Amino acid sequence: MKHITFYLDFVSPYAWLAFERLPDALEGLSYSVAYQPVLLGALLQQHGNPGPAGIAPKRDWTYRHVTWLGHAQGTPLQMPARHPFNPLPLLRQALACSDDGRINRFVAGAVLRHVWQGGHDALDAERLKVLAAQLSEQMRPGQDMHSDAPKALLRANTEAAQAAGVFGVPAFGVDGKVFWGLDGLPMLRAYLAGDAWFDGPQWDAVQQVPSGLPTPAERKA
Repeated sequence: MKHITFYLDFVSPYAWLAFERLPDALEGLSYSVAYQPVLLGALLQQHGNPGPAGIAPKRDWTYRHVTWLGHAQGTPLQMPARHPFNPLPLLRQALACSDDGRINRFVAGAVLRHVWQGGHDALDAERLKVLAAQLSEQMRPGQDMHSDAPKALLRANTEAAQAAGVFGVPAFGVDGKVFWGLDGLPMLRAYLAGDAWFDGPQWDAVQQVPSGLPTPAERKA
């Protein structure tokens, strides 16, 4: 059995689509999944990436694309009333249900549906109360989104993801390899199924391809 770490941030529509798609994409394979919330903004900032929402035409395309993808794969997806938004309250709410930084599928699904179904404001105070009540049986004694423990777990999760080479979400870590994105699921399946391609040099060979971009020093010259 292979163990998969599913890195996600609830602000990502692709994380919602991948969450729903994963069971079908890996049907028939032996695996387990641990869902690990991380702060997408910190992953993007590490590489100077503004994200899709930071480029106006790309923002429009991304929202259009994910809405169509939801339609195409049969996953209900409506853009929330505001996006992007600060996901920290949701990440910490989810991690109030954790001892080790990982959450179960019930918790992950509840928070993702809170954001991506219905077209509501993900940070509406009354809706956050309803979400907390929904997760009450999963929450650790004395913990909530304002507690220190979930904050520390989120920081540790994000730092661990950065150290593992995760640069965006959704991402899937297995055997020291990281597969990124909804469209990375077929490649993940091939790896888990023992595709011989992964026995060759191709995975690491890409790191040896020289970059044609100028270095920071050359850009300043």
